[in-house]
Amino acid sequence: MRLTTKATALLAAAVIASGLAGCASTTPPSDDGTISIVASTNVWGDVAKQIGGDAIHVTSIISDPAQDPHSYEANAQVQLALSKADIVIENGGGYDDFVGTLLGGAGNSTARILNAVKISGFDQAEGLNEHVWYDIPTVRKVAARIATSLTALDSSQSATFAAHQKTFDDALAGLEAEEATIKAGPAAGEGVAITEPVPLYLLSASGLVDKTPAAFSEAIEEGMDVAPDVLRKTLALFTEHRVALLAYNEQTGGPETDQVLAAAKTAGVPTVGMTETLPEGKDYLSWMTDNLHAVKAALG
Repeated sequence: MRLTTKATALLAAAVIASGLAGCASTTPPSDDGTISIVASTNVWGDVAKQIGGDAIHVTSIISDPAQDPHSYEANAQVQLALSKADIVIENGGGYDDFVGTLLGGAGNSTARILNAVKISGFDQAEGLNEHVWYDIPTVRKVAARIATSLTALDSSQSATFAAHQKTFDDALAGLEAEEATIKAGPAAGEGVAITEPVPLYLLSASGLVDKTPAAFSEAIEEGMDVAPDVLRKTLALFTEHRVALLAYNEQTGGPETDQVLAAAKTAGVPTVGMTETLPEGKDYLSWMTDNLHAVKAALG
């Protein structure tokens, strides 16, 4: 799902004015020598924390696990954090364009901007799946760029940042091993259905094949009505038992997704909820571990 709906764009524009007016009443983090990082979501915020540890202060713009990212509302505190940020981590790919708008309004021209989609190396042509935090190689590249940026800002802690990066890399390798286990298992090549492209990188790396009509997941992602014929073809995936599981976005919903979930339940097709932000009490690694375990369990 992209976070650049018309409503979000209007909110981003509005907060530029409200942020400038409200800065006086907002208390920023104390200036204790830590590096200030602002991330568009708590996913990238947590990856930064894994590398920076106690040497950084992280502000994640979207962090409520119960929040529909489409309903995100910016505030003056975010604007202030961006105005003081040393590093800004955005997802890119059209997912969180509001970051650039807010950063421009904050008047911060010196922050180092890390764009995950650009760092990924994926072709940014039309049709890119921008949910790159579900792609482990991309997360590894972003973590490396964070370590490089932190070292440039505080070379005295370069060894610490490098050690944290190595620990994180090793853990990511464990996630890739879990994907490889699923891919080598009896479910390899099985068809799956999705409501949105959010988890596709993880599913594909696990050897699973998306059978969802592209027009369905695109319409759901963009908040548009699904054409009747497209919905019929999607529901047939379950009634005709052509998919082994349904991966759905827990943070959004609507009549069409409700119908798909009901069809999966009726057909006895397992469902796996996925999210776009970290669930409460989870870090990136434990979250992705849970996702992979859920997929593996659903496949039997």
